[in-house]
Amino acid sequence: MTIQETAIERVNHYLEEQASLDTLRFITCGSVDDGKSTLIGRMLFEAQMIFEDQVASLQSESKKMGTQGGEIDFALLVDGLASEREQGITIDVAYRFFATDRRKFIVADTPGHEQYTRNMVTGASTADVAVILIDARQGVLPQTRRHSIICSVLGIKKVIVAINKMDLVDYASDIFDEILAEYTAFADQLEFTEVTAIPMSALKGDNIIERSKAMQWYQGPTLLGFLETVDTRASRVTHPLRFPVQWVNRPNLNFRGFSGTVEAGIATIGQTIRALPSGATADIKDIVLFEDHLQSAEAGQAVTLTLDREIDVSRGDVIVAADAPCEVSDQFEVNLVWMDQEPGYLGRTLWLKLGTTQVNAHITAIKHKININTLEHLSATELQLNDLAVVTVKTDRPVAFEAYRDCAPMGAFIFIDRMTNQTVAAGMIDFALRRASNVHRQQLDVDKAARRQLNAHTSRVLWFTGLSGSGKSTIANALEKVLHERGIRTYILDGDNVRHGLNSDLGFTDADRVENIRRIGEVAKLMVDAGVVVLTAFISPFRAERAMVRELFEDGEFVEIFVDTPLAVAEERDPKGLYQKARRGEIPNFTGIGSPYEAPTDPDIRVDTTTHSVEEVVTLLLNEIDFR
Repeated sequence: MTIQETAIERVNHYLEEQASLDTLRFITCGSVDDGKSTLIGRMLFEAQMIFEDQVASLQSESKKMGTQGGEIDFALLVDGLASEREQGITIDVAYRFFATDRRKFIVADTPGHEQYTRNMVTGASTADVAVILIDARQGVLPQTRRHSIICSVLGIKKVIVAINKMDLVDYASDIFDEILAEYTAFADQLEFTEVTAIPMSALKGDNIIERSKAMQWYQGPTLLGFLETVDTRASRVTHPLRFPVQWVNRPNLNFRGFSGTVEAGIATIGQTIRALPSGATADIKDIVLFEDHLQSAEAGQAVTLTLDREIDVSRGDVIVAADAPCEVSDQFEVNLVWMDQEPGYLGRTLWLKLGTTQVNAHITAIKHKININTLEHLSATELQLNDLAVVTVKTDRPVAFEAYRDCAPMGAFIFIDRMTNQTVAAGMIDFALRRASNVHRQQLDVDKAARRQLNAHTSRVLWFTGLSGSGKSTIANALEKVLHERGIRTYILDGDNVRHGLNSDLGFTDADRVENIRRIGEVAKLMVDAGVVVLTAFISPFRAERAMVRELFEDGEFVEIFVDTPLAVAEERDPKGLYQKARRGEIPNFTGIGSPYEAPTDPDIRVDTTTHSVEEVVTLLLNEIDFR
């Protein structure tokens, strides 16, 4: 055998060995400057996963930007952003791969700063194990607790408490014991099944790969030793089949398959499946992988399934084992991590993305927030950045799901702001609110069309929006008088009048304003269904809520009328003296003064009361809107 053939054989043998190894995903987290990036850099260095030129570059950069007095700064191996290197902090999630003879690893280095908690959530969402670092000089900090709670909520059951920088406290065992006792008392309230504490120095390499000679009092495993042997395969393979459909594969008239990734269980030819939420059943006819045909596909494999008969299956549906289906519901209790600078309010419509499914949803109740220091349950009406909370969620249609603790891919979702397309929260479904599957829409013999026919006119909502004093109520009242005289059935929902009854329990915070508009939208929908022309006069300051109300109606039923009056003019009119009180600080959160008004960007009708009289505006509206 030639030298080349021997080399090829060794490479092939190595690749075969690597292919047979399982992969452990873990996360490093904790507070600022606890040594997370240094730890990962040290592990990469010790595992010989960096090349000689990288080592040379690292030595050079350590002298320029390092924090170790000219010595190698291992954190620079992981902190790839220029801003990270300049500040000596981690901002983005950094993923690194390395391998030993016993296992392959994917590690996520996450930021410790509170403002980047959302990035930590991203890294933790796919981790099997969490390495929670604690600076031996600082002990347990608020961010340590926050990250621990998030790890618990995200279903991570095994954690390593890495008490780092022991070299800076003279490797004192009493300090280690003290910190461990404090953390254990806190962690006992969480749902971890295994907590392993390791004293270490990431910078010096103590107890990372080799046992530290400076800490003879410690007899536990090294960090790498633990990671190589920890068992995390609570196997998804033994779970019933869960296959979210990513797309319907229809390259020609002779082939119709359903492509996606097997998230749990095993799909086999001949297996009877059920498509959710429809509930239709069929048998798996074939499992296609490009040009190959498989007898089975297990969790983690991306394949295309074909069925023995045609059933209605679309993107977002879930193919499951027929004899062990998951639940379908439109109301849930969830654990939520709010990750946006803008507060989260009850009633505000968001996109909920669960696997391959995307639906409209809103938070219906905030049951409680969690105090990260005491785990105390706190009442709340809105969610702020980095809040951890238990909330209830309503979607606009039923979705197939599973509790996150039972099958993470089927229970993890994100909230997306519909106006900005930003991810604002990450959630984990706990259970369905059972009433969701017990309450059904009642089919009635007299419908909206029949009521409109009886009234001899159409029904719709005229949604007047604008600043206080713009003239909304005045115009709505004048228009209703004319419509009434013409025999058109009408009703005015006025902001002030509604707050004396239906919404008397609401204040004027941003959260209450959102709920105010949500309720009005639902009432207006019922009245349009009754065949009535509804005129609403509300400031309705937020675009998101006006868009939410519009979506309640069919095309043409919602007419947004922007009474475009400048703030200075509205304040000059001030018919109720509200602006004066707001300027004196007597009315907090007054729109235009203490709270913003988001003017419509593309209203159906725009009217200007500074250049047109009320009578002229009414005539304009009668000409623009078809009431037949």
